[in-house]
Amino acid sequence: MRRALLAATALLSLATTGQTALAASDTPEAPYVDDRSSADAVVRSLYSAINRHEFARAWGYYGDTKPAKDFDTFVKGYDGTDTVEVKTGPISDEGAAGSIYYNVPVAIQATDKKGEAKVFAGCYTLRQVNAQIQAPPFQPIFIDKGALKPSTADFDEALPPSCGDGPPPPKKDAALEQAKKALLATYADQCDKNLLANEPETFSIKYRDKDAAAGDPDRETRLFHFACSTAAYNENSVYYMSDDVSGVRQLQFTEPEMDIRYVNNDSEGKVESMHIVGFRTTGWATNSDYDKDAHTITTFNKWRGAGDASSSGTYLFRNGDFSLVQYDVDASYDGEQNPETVVDYNTAP
Repeated sequence: MRRALLAATALLSLATTGQTALAASDTPEAPYVDDRSSADAVVRSLYSAINRHEFARAWGYYGDTKPAKDFDTFVKGYDGTDTVEVKTGPISDEGAAGSIYYNVPVAIQATDKKGEAKVFAGCYTLRQVNAQIQAPPFQPIFIDKGALKPSTADFDEALPPSCGDGPPPPKKDAALEQAKKALLATYADQCDKNLLANEPETFSIKYRDKDAAAGDPDRETRLFHFACSTAAYNENSVYYMSDDVSGVRQLQFTEPEMDIRYVNNDSEGKVESMHIVGFRTTGWATNSDYDKDAHTITTFNKWRGAGDASSSGTYLFRNGDFSLVQYDVDASYDGEQNPETVVDYNTAP
């Protein structure tokens, strides 16, 4: 069994001598997390307790080897600390004598009451004793020891690649990470928070450039589909594309501007005429889907929940980009789906 980890405490503080421990009422309440189902969950639970100033709970995540000589010393170690953010990396494990030991890479960013932040990084060792051989009281996964040291890296870059024999994390997808940052920069206030947390659908489109010479390799465009917001009957998405020439860029969708007139100016009545009066672009794709076989993105915007009035577009991938090839409009609120094609570049004149 290899347990080559420093035995120093991992609980670091921004303490100032003589200060008293923060009370829970001094800071906004952080989310309550108490999860012992995995080694990394225990680490996140530890810092949930610290953020909420529930130091008895934090103390309880340790086994017989505690992070300080006594509980009062442990609490005083967090005088002046306001919040702590935590990240965990790939876990390695090894078994020995009825236990499993987990090595967890950890990075934290501790912020004091003045708003000054410091970054620390290192490894925790956690232990899970075989439940079948335990006698009451049962002990779940606990922190055995750990060591974090000050880091000069930014918080996003400070996480150790591995601990012990753990595998290094996979290389980051640079294009995907750039697309995520672009989405957050542009739509963070417009997208639903729960959808922002989801990974996008990703597609690889291989094609021959129209100007390619014989023997030139195929080119590749990558497509990232982010679900952004949902309403009663429409879901809006945002797409980003990436290639080796243009880098990462947001896909824009061309739509015709329509002049729609109704008999007696009654929008609930019969449609009198529809005319295209121009074109515009939008970054939103409503109720969209990408067909990887046809290389098309389709949209379907319901004007009301019944879907009897709507507009829909078909965008075909050609030579490195998507272009509008068909647009249908159903302007009648008649309880039936009877769209009319107003743009058709699929059919020859």
